[in-house]
Amino acid sequence: MPAELFASLAPTPLAERLRPKALDEILGQDHLLGPEGPLGRMLEARKLGSLILWGPPGCGKTTIARLLAEAVDLHFEPLSAVFSGVADLRRVFEAARQRRKDGKGTLLFVDEIHRFNRAQQDGFLPYVEDGTVTLIGATTENPSFELNAALLSRCQVLVLRRLDDAALSAVLGRAEEALGRPLPIDETGRQALFAMADGDGRYMIGLAEQLAQLKDKGPVPPARLATLLQKRAPLYDKAQEAHYNLISALHKSLRGSDVDAALYWFARMLDGGEDPKYIARRLVRFAVEDIGMADPQALTQTLAAWETYERLGSPEGELAIAQAVIYLGTAPKSNAAYVAFGAAKRAAKTHGSLTPPMHILNAPTKLMKEIGYGKGYEYDHNAADGFSGQNYFPDNMNREEFYQPVERGFEREIVKRLDYWKKLREKKR
Repeated sequence: MPAELFASLAPTPLAERLRPKALDEILGQDHLLGPEGPLGRMLEARKLGSLILWGPPGCGKTTIARLLAEAVDLHFEPLSAVFSGVADLRRVFEAARQRRKDGKGTLLFVDEIHRFNRAQQDGFLPYVEDGTVTLIGATTENPSFELNAALLSRCQVLVLRRLDDAALSAVLGRAEEALGRPLPIDETGRQALFAMADGDGRYMIGLAEQLAQLKDKGPVPPARLATLLQKRAPLYDKAQEAHYNLISALHKSLRGSDVDAALYWFARMLDGGEDPKYIARRLVRFAVEDIGMADPQALTQTLAAWETYERLGSPEGELAIAQAVIYLGTAPKSNAAYVAFGAAKRAAKTHGSLTPPMHILNAPTKLMKEIGYGKGYEYDHNAADGFSGQNYFPDNMNREEFYQPVERGFEREIVKRLDYWKKLREKKR
């Protein structure tokens, strides 16, 4: 059988049959397409600028680009950065230039635009600037990291949202209408499908297509759904933005003493395949940056959790890290040590290479003793109260108080000690 005839007999995939035919059929992106949204305003003015559509898979980036071209009467030229090179770009630009002479504009849609290298991205600039093409790039990665500044300055970045449960429910309804029958699931099953799709409309349609092939008469129990259908892999790339977003969420949840949220983000990172040792390392950083001397045991606990994981591995060792997350979330917080260290570093840069006062310098040679090294030093253990009150800053530098402990946790005791020594120092002067 000829390949063309075979292709004509193959059924059209459900996702293609359900692809929106008009912009008002797009789900979940009203913040962009509504009357007050940036795309809504462009369409009202019938003036479309170059855009970068940034959003997760299955949220409608390609469909929006195609329908925008129709709405403003531009030739739609799709290109995939995965399968295209310099020769393809030249061909597209030359065709667009000729089309422009004939009075027809071109909307160049580049899927996965972040996969073009910096030099290739620069190649778009003259054609975008002179209006040969209106560029719409689609990316799942943060444009700030993946696209060069010159290209970003010529394009408006629009952020598309993952589909919420309401939008996924509408997708499922459209699928059932196209299939001509309801799917064999009840409300609990629908909720399970929403969780499996994880905001991806295209994936939801694939799940519906699989369900439609079942022979079940009654609702399929959620437990069986999990066996029959494959849950969508979590959106997480250890080298990209999701990595930094989730560790930031974990860190800030701990700083806000929200233990439950911190545990959730910890679990999300593990579910996405993050190396637990990376998380353990960041928890050690948190212990010294956000807790410090308010609870000195925080550092000990995080180091112990890290070591425990090193010895036990996954999954047993992950519980030790979870315990550290709980400890950090419930510990008193103070960044006083972090702030003090920063202030001390700034002072060191400001004051330059001042030498220590002579009385606190060691004098291992006769010459050093003769010129005053160590002269007048008071041994604190021999002083009253074990405190001499001498000056330890450079002679030409005023005393500064870098460390300002808070009235929380163990630092309450440190406040008392510092106040005690301050009074003694003033008294001895």
